[in-house]
Amino acid sequence: MNRPVVVGVDGSPSSLVAAEHAASAALLRSRPLLLVHGYLHPRGYGVPVNPYDIGVPVPSEEAQKMLERTAADLADRWPGLVVEVRQVAGGPGITMVEESRGAELVVVGSRGLGGFAGLLLGSVGAQVAAHAHCPVLVVRPDAPPIPMDAPVLVGVDGSESSRLAVGYGGDEAALRDVPLVLVHVGPPNGHRAVPEEIEESQAAYQAEAVRLLADASTTVRAAHPDLVVREHPVRAAGAAQGLIEASGTASLLVVGTRGRAGFTGLLLGSVSQAVIQHAHCPVLVAHPHPVS
Repeated sequence: MNRPVVVGVDGSPSSLVAAEHAASAALLRSRPLLLVHGYLHPRGYGVPVNPYDIGVPVPSEEAQKMLERTAADLADRWPGLVVEVRQVAGGPGITMVEESRGAELVVVGSRGLGGFAGLLLGSVGAQVAAHAHCPVLVVRPDAPPIPMDAPVLVGVDGSESSRLAVGYGGDEAALRDVPLVLVHVGPPNGHRAVPEEIEESQAAYQAEAVRLLADASTTVRAAHPDLVVREHPVRAAGAAQGLIEASGTASLLVVGTRGRAGFTGLLLGSVSQAVIQHAHCPVLVAHPHPVS
């Protein structure tokens, strides 16, 4: 099944940056690129009106031209890229979530035309990152450019979600031919003398960090024997802060949807939410693909 890389395009600068990243990801994976535009009736969404008065929503000719123009531009600048376009009746968020069922990867920008300036990740991006049925790449147009030969980082905490992220991180690093850095974030070191029981607790943490990173490293090396894998325990006030700081030297940061402290009812944990809002590089949220 040749699942495409899917990106939502609405003509905004954020979505065009996302389309650029999606083109690169599609070529890297030898997959087609699908540009999707979700459209709603021009009289709005959620307004209680008689459906017989407004009729059935139809694709916009203006949006179709925008999609075709974007597709032609990407195909011209990325030789060998196969690009398809599609308009879908529905809001942009739910459209992308539905398209993710048959996608290899979904790419979203941090804000689209409906985004709020104060939000680093708009409502559409947040909805897709939380509910997609495949991995989601979140890109921010205002992030400084990072060399593509920079390493791929993965957050490791021993959870099932983290193990999935480690697998995706290894695949991404192998595709890009860059090192993989496994990051485990622990509590900050104290600067003052600490009671003996706290020292024992810190020693226990250190042993746990070493074990988690070693297990993740073994798993990655089994799948990618030639990959350079580095283990990087860091200390910070919180897992999100540690990963955000580490992302400054990365080409990609991979995170799970929930960590060990996550709540089952949350589709995207607090650490993952903070990371996709504030990381200094694109973030891959490691959703599993649907079982065929």
